[in-house]
Amino acid sequence: MTPAWESAALRLVTDLRNIFSDRLRSVVAYGSHVDGDTSVPLTCLALVTDLTVTDLESCAGRAAQWDRHGIGTPLLLPQAEFVRSLDAFPLEYGEIIRAHHRVFGDDPFEGVAIAREDLRRAVETQIKSHLLHLREGFIEAGGKPVAIGALVTSSAAAFTALLRHVAWLNGGANTDRLQSTREGALAAGISERLVSDMLALERGGAMQVTDPARLVPEYLGAVEQLARTVDAWRC
Repeated sequence: MTPAWESAALRLVTDLRNIFSDRLRSVVAYGSHVDGDTSVPLTCLALVTDLTVTDLESCAGRAAQWDRHGIGTPLLLPQAEFVRSLDAFPLEYGEIIRAHHRVFGDDPFEGVAIAREDLRRAVETQIKSHLLHLREGFIEAGGKPVAIGALVTSSAAAFTALLRHVAWLNGGANTDRLQSTREGALAAGISERLVSDMLALERGGAMQVTDPARLVPEYLGAVEQLARTVDAWRC
C-alpha cells in the first residue's frame, strides 16, 4: 500500500522539477509526518546543483499551495553545500540520513558520513543546553503544577530526540523512531517507564494536564544521566 504522505511528496517533486528542471538532483521525505504524525506538515529535503534568487522566488509563489496540501517548506540546498555542512549540522542532517524515504533522484547520501567526533560534540551541546533550559523553566514555573506540566509536555519531543541521538552515537542504526528512542534510553540507563510517559506526552497522550509535573524529578535526573553518559563517551 502506498503511504498517504507519498502523493504529497510527489506533488512537491512535480513543482520542483518545473522550477529546477534537470538541476533537481534528489528529494527525500523525513520527519514526524512520515513516521505517522499527520498533524504536522510533510518535511522534505531537496538537493539541487545550484540555487538562485529566481528559484527562491518561484518556490515562494508555491508556498501557500504547499501549505494547503500539508507540505512544509522544503529544505533546499545545493548538493555540494549540503556535503560541506555536515560538520556544522551533524544532528540535523544526520537524522535525515538515518531515517528518510527517497522520493526522487539518486541516493543523495551515498558515500556521505557524519564524523563521530562532530556527532558526539553536537549531542553533548544539545543535552547540556536542554538541561540548562529545563532547570531555568522549572524555576520560572514558580511551583505551579500546571506551568510545570506545560514545561514537561513542551519539552518532551526534544527529550526523545536526545535519546535517538544517543542511540545513534552508540552505533544504533534502527530507522524506526520509537525503537531508536528506546535504544538510546537503554544505552544511557534511562527507565522505560519515563520514556513511555514522555513519548505519550509528545504524541498528545491522555495524561491529565497536571500529571506531567510529577515526572520532573525523574526527568531532570534522566537528562543529568544523559550528560554524564556523553561526557564519558570515547569516539
